[in-house]
Amino acid sequence: MAKNDEPTVIKKYANRRLYNTGTSTYVTLEDLAKMVKDGEDFVVQDAKSGQDLTHAVLTQIIFEQEGKSGQSMLPISVLRQLISFYGDQMQMVLPSYLEHSMALFSKEQERLREQMTSMVGKSPIDLISSSQQMIEEQTRRNMEMFRNAMQMFSPFAGGNGTGDAPAEPKKGATSPEDLKSMRDQIAEMQRKLDSMEE
Repeated sequence: MAKNDEPTVIKKYANRRLYNTGTSTYVTLEDLAKMVKDGEDFVVQDAKSGQDLTHAVLTQIIFEQEGKSGQSMLPISVLRQLISFYGDQMQMVLPSYLEHSMALFSKEQERLREQMTSMVGKSPIDLISSSQQMIEEQTRRNMEMFRNAMQMFSPFAGGNGTGDAPAEPKKGATSPEDLKSMRDQIAEMQRKLDSMEE
């Protein structure tokens, strides 16, 4: 196990084997998936170079879970939408939105579980209707949170972040100054989103 609240280091070797330095044992992707479910934080590093491979390995776990019969959570329409955002201006905003949406969903999961438990014994039509209402309510809350943040802060506003009317997006190549300004503004939006959740 990890010590001092530090994430457990998982070493990935050239032969694709994964070594848990906390337990001094070799582990599988299934073991890492269980660690995630158990709330144990870990990082995956290349055993030779020390390069952080956590993102790639977590993506691989999702790929394997999605490939299991009956395990799919990501509809094709969502996958298509995610792919379409690569290279788009909103690609810089989407990760923050998704992260906050998932955090909000996690906070609400106990209430959702209770609602689902209370539906036991209801007719299939009632179950579908209640489930759709819960999903719509959660989606509405996520969108409201994001909309409020976007109203307080526009990623396309001129570099002062005062919320003035957004400037017209520039056509053609984006300058390093524009990218820096956009990064600063996104960081400001992240802070405002964080304060809204408290």
